[in-house]
Amino acid sequence: MRVAISSTGPGLDAEVDPRFGRCRYFIIADPETEEFETVENSSAMAGGGAGISAAQEIVDRGVQAVLTGNCGPNAYQVLSSAGIQVLTGVSGTVKNAIEGYRSGKFKASSRANVPDHFGMGDTSGMVGGSGMGRGMGMGGGMGRGMGMGGGMRGRTRMGSPVDPAPQPESREEGLRALKAQSQAMAQQLAEIQRRIDEMESK
Repeated sequence: MRVAISSTGPGLDAEVDPRFGRCRYFIIADPETEEFETVENSSAMAGGGAGISAAQEIVDRGVQAVLTGNCGPNAYQVLSSAGIQVLTGVSGTVKNAIEGYRSGKFKASSRANVPDHFGMGDTSGMVGGSGMGRGMGMGGGMGRGMGMGGGMRGRTRMGSPVDPAPQPESREEGLRALKAQSQAMAQQLAEIQRRIDEMESK
């Protein structure tokens, strides 16, 4: 049994990255033995299609389940079509996520829990229609013009059966999604600040 966890770092003590397609690393682990390998996500800085290419990478590695904070409709379709369970709303350390999976704490998601292009800085149409952070233009593009027009287009392309912007089924799920969204935005801001510092120091 092998599971893939989206991670901010290369080890078990790293935090679960709330973004599936644009996470820094995937930890591929055996929940029983906790043996693991680290895979750098080559799609993290892609201009577009990060979720699809990251999902294909995971499919090729023969995992049975994915643990992550959020998963968009295109990535979800690739994973579920390959028979891979997708468990969203996962947070904390990678180690805790693995333990939670082993104990049955998480249940598989029946659909994507964020709209297309989530994690690129566009959070419009998110839970409760909050729309905060729209137009920040962050998302790994970092000045390469990856605004994607607000991320509204193509949310049901590829014949995805998923709702364009699925609403939470309960107050707890809504709260969890908002916390994951907040965490993703904080990480994006930290990454931007890191790049600013890096450029200013040159």
